[in-house]
Amino acid sequence: MEKKSNKRTTARIESSDFRNFFIDQLKDVYWAEKALHKALPRMRKAATDERLMKTFEQHVNETKEQVIMVEEIFGMLGEKPEAKKCDAMAGLIKEAESAIEDTQHESYTRDAALIMAAQKAEHYEIASYGTLSVLALHMGETEVAEMLQRILAEEKQADVNLTILAEDCINECAASE
Repeated sequence: MEKKSNKRTTARIESSDFRNFFIDQLKDVYWAEKALHKALPRMRKAATDERLMKTFEQHVNETKEQVIMVEEIFGMLGEKPEAKKCDAMAGLIKEAESAIEDTQHESYTRDAALIMAAQKAEHYEIASYGTLSVLALHMGETEVAEMLQRILAEEKQADVNLTILAEDCINECAASE
């Protein structure tokens, strides 16, 4: 029986099931970013806390840049940018819309729900970009991996910013409503 090598390959992989899987997942995250870019303004409008509104507005701008970066990654890989519906992000956006519908207008409870919904989306993106970055390295695509790492860092910072807002006062204010 032949043993499989544990040696990591750094050769650039042009065509393989692994590369096709990577491209498929890139299409998924591309759809997710574009959908989130459309959803964030609705979340911003539904927020009560001014700081939360500003955080959503900032992330709208970051998300727009991330869409452009993902398009650049497609180009680096010799692929045309193409979106594939991301069922996970579609579900998370639906949850955010339900949170808005199920909570009282101008309440901290709604803000807490919006933060929770946004953090669920951020955690999905963190998992996606973290994994894609590692996969890119295994394909020998170091520049792609570096760009994915930049996006990952932004997603992690967005999550931290949301946590700070929640812990600073929004959760406590929501609990006392």
